[in-house]
Amino acid sequence: MMAVMDVGDGDFEEKVMKSEKPVLVDFWAPWCTPCRMVGPIVEELSNMFEGQASFAKVNVDEAPSVAARFGVRSIPTIMIFKSGECVETIVGACPKEYFQNKVENAIGKKDEEKGE
Repeated sequence: MMAVMDVGDGDFEEKVMKSEKPVLVDFWAPWCTPCRMVGPIVEELSNMFEGQASFAKVNVDEAPSVAARFGVRSIPTIMIFKSGECVETIVGACPKEYFQNKVENAIGKKDEEKGE
């Protein structure tokens, strides 16, 4: 079972920006009700994509510099980083399948586009 890392101002660079694997970062706060809906989804995805991607949480109250650096103005905000670049930003709570699709795109799991 893969754990979701707690990342802050001091270790964001090392754990996210320098990661060899894509990293999904959940910007959240304990007082944010929609964040409490997204948290379990992130945990679930971390187990689904174990070994293929990393997952991290940033408490915006405890890591204001990271939140400001990436322009996080509302939470939950989910960002997916690949090779030190933000490749996806999702603001607000979404269904698990939506986040799952974005992670699959980041790790290159989708060989062909779905005709939707």
